[in-house]
Amino acid sequence: MDTAGLGLGAVKAGAPTDPLEFVKRPTIILRICSCISAIIVFSCISSEGWQFDHTQSKEVCIMNDSSTACNLGNTVAVMAFLAAIGFTVWEFFYDQMSSIKSKKHFLWADMCFSGLWAFFYFLAFCVMASQWTKADEPAAGYGHSNIVAAIFFSFIAIFLEAILAFLAYQRYKAGFESAFGGGIDEATIGGGAGNGGGYQAYQQDGMAEPPFSQQGGAGGYDTVQY
Repeated sequence: MDTAGLGLGAVKAGAPTDPLEFVKRPTIILRICSCISAIIVFSCISSEGWQFDHTQSKEVCIMNDSSTACNLGNTVAVMAFLAAIGFTVWEFFYDQMSSIKSKKHFLWADMCFSGLWAFFYFLAFCVMASQWTKADEPAAGYGHSNIVAAIFFSFIAIFLEAILAFLAYQRYKAGFESAFGGGIDEATIGGGAGNGGGYQAYQQDGMAEPPFSQQGGAGGYDTVQY
């Protein structure tokens, strides 16, 4: 897997991150889109998702008077926005992390949060869409476009978060295989003899003799000279 093309840590640990290359990473592009989606969902619901009901003398959600639909959409969007900002900052310092454990924790957090928030966005989308279809058309079409936009971008955000979770898993898998899947380089160990750095096996009469032994002396015994 070519991790360099996906911005998965091609820069070695400790090296400074190029801001231009950083912005071009797929994960950062997706986080920017996630931020935009969250802002749209939150602003649309906050601006015209509520209206004052004179019969109840309070503000009610225009999605079938369901405060759950409005509050759920707002909460999921706000948390997604804050998390996207936090993960973007954390991502900027990812290449400078020298600790494998720190990188692993980051990828685990990214994978778990993005996967969980894909589910929460799906839940918010279902609740808002269901309540909106049951609601009466607001007077003069108040808030109609805003609610449709909030529902639509909640649906888009499901896929954004799911893709972010998948990329985090791919990065974790690639890092794990790189750190632990390489095995031992046999060429380095066994092939060093040609360079004077390894042991040589001597074959005599079909039996291998240990290195550093010298044949001599009476009776075939090894003699050690001091």
